Amino acid sequence: MIGWSCFCWNRISDVSHPEPEPEPEPFHLPFPMPQWPEGGDFSKGRIRIGELEVLQVTKFQCIWNCNLSNEKGKGFSFYKPVGIPDGFFCLGHYGQRNIEPLRGFLLVAREINSSKSDGPALMKPLNYVLLWSAEDHNGCGYFWLPCPPEGYKTMGFLITDTPEKPSLEEVRCVRADLTETCEAHNLVLDTESAYSKPNFRVWDTRPCNRGMWCKGLSIGTFFCSTDDTSEDLSIACLKNLDMSMKAMPNLDQVHSLIKHYGPTVYFHPKEVYLPSSVPWFFKNGAALHRRNSSKSEPVDANGSNLPQGGKNDGKYWIDLPHDDRKNLVRQGDLESAKLYVHVKPALGGTFTDIAMWVFCPFNGPATLKIGVASLAFSKVGRHVGDWEHFTLRVNNFTGELWSMYFSQHSGGVWVDAFDLEYVEGNRSIVYSSRNGHASFPHPGDYLQGSQKLGIGVRNDAARSDLFMDSSVNYEIMAAEYLGDGVVAEPGWLQYMREWGPTIVYNSRSELEKMIRFLPVNMRSSVENLFDRLPVELYGEEGPTGPKEKNNWVGDERS
Repeated sequence: MIGWSCFCWNRISDVSHPEPEPEPEPFHLPFPMPQWPEGGDFSKGRIRIGELEVLQVTKFQCIWNCNLSNEKGKGFSFYKPVGIPDGFFCLGHYGQRNIEPLRGFLLVAREINSSKSDGPALMKPLNYVLLWSAEDHNGCGYFWLPCPPEGYKTMGFLITDTPEKPSLEEVRCVRADLTETCEAHNLVLDTESAYSKPNFRVWDTRPCNRGMWCKGLSIGTFFCSTDDTSEDLSIACLKNLDMSMKAMPNLDQVHSLIKHYGPTVYFHPKEVYLPSSVPWFFKNGAALHRRNSSKSEPVDANGSNLPQGGKNDGKYWIDLPHDDRKNLVRQGDLESAKLYVHVKPALGGTFTDIAMWVFCPFNGPATLKIGVASLAFSKVGRHVGDWEHFTLRVNNFTGELWSMYFSQHSGGVWVDAFDLEYVEGNRSIVYSSRNGHASFPHPGDYLQGSQKLGIGVRNDAARSDLFMDSSVNYEIMAAEYLGDGVVAEPGWLQYMREWGPTIVYNSRSELEKMIRFLPVNMRSSVENLFDRLPVELYGEEGPTGPKEKNNWVGDERS
């Protein structure tokens, strides 16, 4: 038996409790989705994952809606799925903040091909443990953890509005070999400021192992705990044991998805270093250099003379031409530019990631922001051959755009579809920052550094007449799940070395010149911040191409 006690939020007579906030309204994309081309199980609503078939439920009944603090926008709601088809079973409940539109889902499952020797794939829990409850003037929410039979795993918690245990028929546990470990990653609820003793926290969950060939899939359930940590979760996620990827889009469907959802990329009105196509870069004098050789070799227009495969061993690099074309190539060629697309499975093949890569021949210098002052570097941040990307995540159950990843230098952020800007139909907007080409969902001046001190590198993003329409100007360069020969990868994609030379600037002297202009009491903080700035801002290493990045096979960094 798990040794947890029931904790109830004690009433405090002199505390004014706000009324529950309105429940979130469902979110819908700006325009209806088209009829996708036929083929496979993409957007058919159900996905087979081995012994189980799963279906995504997005219709809910609210069980508990509450605001435990006096702060506006701090309310939350918890739901149970409704309209579950016959033969399918609930695996847990769903919760989210009220400040966001209702856009969650829960997977329900049914057994389709049970392995008799290992026992049924789904079984009822033996009992429930009450983890926590919260009383307020509108009722009470009770959080229950199902107790699985031996050899089975719990997928999520249940919530009720009465102290009676849920029915054992309400949920199913899953045989352990059909599950994978999951982790908490996004805090939904924290009662620390709401007079709860002890603190109670709720997180979203996701598979621990994520990437192109990983089998774990998100169920949509939450994890909750009365501890201060979210390690060693008592629940699991499902595993896709049918890696035939039948729910992934075929090539015609991929083209249709890109044409329907492909974002427009806006560059800053003062951008000087624009993108180009890779062939344009090669045709206009890009040169291949080899270590310990004083001679360079012009790169063929298709990159056919680039070394193929292997690893980034530092033996080769590409540089700008050394003749009068150098400044021309630095500025890129927007007319030739296109998005280079990598399509891959995500979350056990229940989602499709459409990663769109932008190539710029040159990355411009950075601008340092200190308080209200901005100081432009002359060298720091400059390098040849800049690869940036953003990623569309599409729901394979429905074909909906679910979220987008915006790559931002050494990190990035996932943004839900309801928080995107749309320029036409369901096509979103990407703002590319001036000089550095990081991607952002909204215009503005973004600070990479210390928000508290107001010190860091500026990323200025704004709309202008300089833009790329990725729904038209794209090339699918890889989609491994479709099989050999379906997508012909360009030869340059196999070039695993650096797309720019390794340059060591005397950047410290440039930084120290700036520090001299600062008040004495700020200098130490600024010096410490400089030591933590990303390496790429110093131009010390030539960047590698898309296939050398961790997210080519793995998940995005977030």
